[in-house]
Amino acid sequence: MFPFFSRSKMSDAPEVNPAPAKTHEPHPLDALTGGAFSAATSGERASRIRDWLATQPAPEQLQEVFKELSGRDKGAARAVRERLDEIRRAKGQEAIAAEWADKAQALLAAPKLNIADALAWQRDAAKAGAPLSREPLSLLKVQLADRVKVIEDLQHRVQVQREAAVLLAQRIEVLSTKPWRDAHAALELLRADVARWQEQAQELTGDASWASVEARFPPLLDASRTQLLVVWEAFQPAVAQAAAAAEDVSAPLPPVPVWADELRAARGLPTEAAAAAAASAAAGKPARVAKPKVAPEVIEKAHQLVRDALATLEKETAEGHGKASAGAAAALRAVLKVHGKHIDNALEQQVHTALVAAGELEGWQRWSADQVREDLVAKAEALLNRPEGQALGGRKMQETLRNLRDQWKQADQGGAPNHALWKKFDEACNAAHKVVEAWLDKIRTEAAEHKAQRLALIEEVKAWAQEHAASGDWKAINRSLYQFGDRWREGGHVGEKIFAELQPLWKQAIALAAAPLEAAQKESLARRHAMIDEATALGAAPALRIDAVKALQQRWQAEAQTVPLDRKHEQKLWDAFRKPIDEAFNRKSADRDRAVTELSARDRVVLDASKALEAANATGDAQQIRAAMQALEAALRGQAQAAEAVATANKDAQSHADAQASAAPAATEIAAEASAEAAEGGDTAAAAPAPATAAPKPAARPVVAVRGDDRPGMKKDAPVAPGRGARPGDRRDGRPGDRDGARGPRSDGRMGDRADRGGRFGDRPAFEDRGPRLGDTAFRAQREAMEHAQLALKKLAAQAHGEALTQLLTAWEKRDAALVPGTQDLGSGVTASVRSAWTQALSAAPKGDAAEALLRLEMAAEAPTPAEHIAARRILQLQLLTRRNDPAPTQTWGQDVARVLASNSDAANARRLQNVLKTLLRK
Repeated sequence: MFPFFSRSKMSDAPEVNPAPAKTHEPHPLDALTGGAFSAATSGERASRIRDWLATQPAPEQLQEVFKELSGRDKGAARAVRERLDEIRRAKGQEAIAAEWADKAQALLAAPKLNIADALAWQRDAAKAGAPLSREPLSLLKVQLADRVKVIEDLQHRVQVQREAAVLLAQRIEVLSTKPWRDAHAALELLRADVARWQEQAQELTGDASWASVEARFPPLLDASRTQLLVVWEAFQPAVAQAAAAAEDVSAPLPPVPVWADELRAARGLPTEAAAAAAASAAAGKPARVAKPKVAPEVIEKAHQLVRDALATLEKETAEGHGKASAGAAAALRAVLKVHGKHIDNALEQQVHTALVAAGELEGWQRWSADQVREDLVAKAEALLNRPEGQALGGRKMQETLRNLRDQWKQADQGGAPNHALWKKFDEACNAAHKVVEAWLDKIRTEAAEHKAQRLALIEEVKAWAQEHAASGDWKAINRSLYQFGDRWREGGHVGEKIFAELQPLWKQAIALAAAPLEAAQKESLARRHAMIDEATALGAAPALRIDAVKALQQRWQAEAQTVPLDRKHEQKLWDAFRKPIDEAFNRKSADRDRAVTELSARDRVVLDASKALEAANATGDAQQIRAAMQALEAALRGQAQAAEAVATANKDAQSHADAQASAAPAATEIAAEASAEAAEGGDTAAAAPAPATAAPKPAARPVVAVRGDDRPGMKKDAPVAPGRGARPGDRRDGRPGDRDGARGPRSDGRMGDRADRGGRFGDRPAFEDRGPRLGDTAFRAQREAMEHAQLALKKLAAQAHGEALTQLLTAWEKRDAALVPGTQDLGSGVTASVRSAWTQALSAAPKGDAAEALLRLEMAAEAPTPAEHIAARRILQLQLLTRRNDPAPTQTWGQDVARVLASNSDAANARRLQNVLKTLLRK
């Protein structure tokens, strides 16, 4: 109707406009790239691109190729992009290197170089990404390091010269307190030392880098030179004057008091102090008191102080404490200035030896500190050269760098600083600190994102609170609040300062959102406490009202489902609510148990009968179990023979032989015989109990159809059925199956005279008196005993059926008719004639085929057929449909079994026969 195509697909007509064939034209850049654009595969294209890149093409060509190739093959274009990025980075690094090279050259060309500026240049260049390992920066870095090393060496030599000047001045001062001959003997040595010191000082000041020394060092050197020259220029003339006075008595005495007194004594003149005293006496003035001789206590004290300072210095020097030994040396020099004139030459020599050793220790301490620094430099450089997979993270790297810098500070405290090693250490630490900076940037970025998320969550909570302010679904509100709390806790890490700012905002927002729920929970708590009080009142009442308790529990459940509370708090409230009710029910149960324990005589008889039945169940004897069941039924009906039946059942449980020999009551024997007959017929259910007043009779076959009035009681030969027994199936009014069993004829009128009918149901006999109701213990005991007995009988019947089937299959296998079980063992479905046919089949020689007989048996038992015989079964079923007058397989299964037994026995047929007989023997 509506054609979808204007022309059939199967038409042979040629197309009007055929598509022209594609012609592959070479790309303009193929000649440049070696055919990369015309390559068939991506791998071949990438290989040709790599070969082309090895020729070092120009940046313009790289850019053009990348522009064309990025749209075709991004994998092959990646190598070109990397080369472009490398060129771009190289250009950037060249510009940075040129910039920092100019700065370094400016520092080197300056007449005065500041060490801090040189170190700052290297640090700042590394932070800016300058290639310090490439030329020209690597050469400039070495030149700056050498320049800094020279300046540091000059500063160190200034300090050494200062100490040497102090020691020379102390030597001259000490010689001025000794005899002039000692000073004259040491004059040449002192002159050589002073000249050498001046030469070294001149070398320092004449160095090209002297202008770059720190400002505090030139004044120190100038002060040391001035002090030394002053002392030396005063010492030389004094020694010459003392030597001239010793040779010529007319020569003037030197200005040194000790030497002047010594020369006066040599000339036989009084000392200056004695001359002054005589002059004072001649002039009538009181004689000046001569300077007292130094007391031995003062000399001893001076020796003690110098020895203590010397011992401290020697101890620190021996232990290798560089800074402590320097302090001890300074303390010894101070003591020596005050008390040096009171010590002897031996102690003075020990002092000078200790000071020299302290100076050597200071040098060794500097070397030791350099060893520690070199170790720290190696550790700092190894931070970025770790094996693959063992690189340190940001936090670990930060802690490691902090520890290394602390150790460097401790090394500086133990000796003089080494700026060259510090420069290398600082460079390595700055290079490793880039990892920390990247980590810190990442942390800051994540913190900013987490802060934004938390602020968005706060705004979301505020909007949600306004939207659900009037909602009454408290469970949904509580669930949402918990979800908000989980999202806040999982919002990621932020700094303590940011968290301190956000936490009050979050608490305010969540408190605003939870305010309606908290108000509802407060009202719910009041209602629940009221219900707890009601439960307490109900539990304390003398009579427990079940309806009131149920209504109160329903109210509690409704309240709990409406308004949620904290789980622990709600559990405590529930425990407080149910406690008085549970106590009331426990009191009621205790009263009931107390009433149950007070068994009546009939309950004791039922309990004894139940115990006897349980004992019979344990024996596994069907006859004994049925006898005990009959005794229990008699006890339930309250017959007079109940006690005697229970005693008989107990005796049967003890010994089955004694039970058969003993004379049981007539009712029990008849019931046992009836049960045995029922068991032989394959019935596993318990037999119906007989009436109490007469022996049980066999049950009559049910009437299907009878002409006339065949109701019980209407004929003389059909007596009224006895009253109801102990089983639920027996009718109380004595009518087992007839509705009108005891109804008499109607009187005149439609409804008759009800007064003449003797009650509602006319002349119906009165209900049987069943006695008092059983207690709970007795009722449960008899019910469990009966259930166990029925299960035991079923189990025994199944066992007997299985044994009989096994014996039959064994007889077929051995072809022995004597092994066929009896009729009673085979069950009610197997008659004597059928068993005779089976024995005859087993007695004769094997003959015939059992295939069709087995199929008929499987159809009769409705059992599954093996897969290989399903087709044969379907054919047989079709054949049976055409045989209308032939009996069905369910009617001829006994003959079919005989046909199977007449054939040869094999494992497959035996298994199929066993499967069908399991079902057929039970019918």
